[in-house]
Amino acid sequence: MQSFIELSKLFEEKFSIRHFPAHTATLYEPAQYILQLGGKRVRPVCVLMGNELFCDIIPDAYHAATAIELFHNFSLIHDDIMDKAPIRRGMETVHQKYGESTALLAGDVMFVRAYEYLNKIAINNLQKVLHLFNQTAAAVCEGQQLDMDFEKRITVSLDEYVGMITLKTSVLLAASLQLGAILGGAGEGNQHHLYEFGKNLGIAFQVQDDYLDVFGNPEKFGKQVGGDILSNKKTFLLIHSMETASPEQLKALQQLMQNNAPDKVEKVTELFKECKVDEWAKALKDKYLQTALQHLEDTAVIAIRKKPLMELAAYLIQRDY
Repeated sequence: MQSFIELSKLFEEKFSIRHFPAHTATLYEPAQYILQLGGKRVRPVCVLMGNELFCDIIPDAYHAATAIELFHNFSLIHDDIMDKAPIRRGMETVHQKYGESTALLAGDVMFVRAYEYLNKIAINNLQKVLHLFNQTAAAVCEGQQLDMDFEKRITVSLDEYVGMITLKTSVLLAASLQLGAILGGAGEGNQHHLYEFGKNLGIAFQVQDDYLDVFGNPEKFGKQVGGDILSNKKTFLLIHSMETASPEQLKALQQLMQNNAPDKVEKVTELFKECKVDEWAKALKDKYLQTALQHLEDTAVIAIRKKPLMELAAYLIQRDY
């Protein structure tokens, strides 16, 4: 069994080719640009890990992993446009560098390229893979729409928020693992447990990601700190603060959300601290992490084969910045 780091190197070697033609450079260079920004490649490597949990990695796993990474970057391009984000992985976002119209088209063509890789998968698995991929792609779009819808609402419940981040963020991690399991010949029961492992791990990761958006080190986080506050996103931080705030604190939060004063991020962050969201966040994160690990435990393969996935969970969740 190979570690996440070892599999990351293997994937990067195969992925670091040019995925787009040289012609129409004004379209394809922006697509290639975001791929060259790197990233942790967590989702495509999860395809390989899901495969290797059950058998040696087969060539089709690399095709599926590449499709997943292309889809993920397509979604990032479009998300950044909708969020008006200026920075991604410490660099200019695609729309910031090349303009919104070109960024939209670059994302679209990246999605098309993903299907070209999926079509290389052997016919005996192709239908299952396409069904899961399409189902997941639609769910991610639903999650992004809900995320934008929530920005316009005064209140959002924690259950609604968890449902949104499940669709927007964690289903892609879950599906990546299940795609690997399908290609590795896993039965439906094991596929289910691996999917649930990825889904709950993804929620725990997003809870932490929301926390880092406010309290993280921007140099290590690679994104604009306070971006969710500026966008009035109903993250778990804001939801919990509004549920636990005093009448005075609640009034202050609502007033801050209605304007974009220069010190908005600073003032909202201070209110979050007063409401002790950091302690609550740790408990919520741990809840989903433990659920994820239980599903991994219930997956019917010998324990030693699960070790890389346990290490992955620790790697994703125990970031110290």
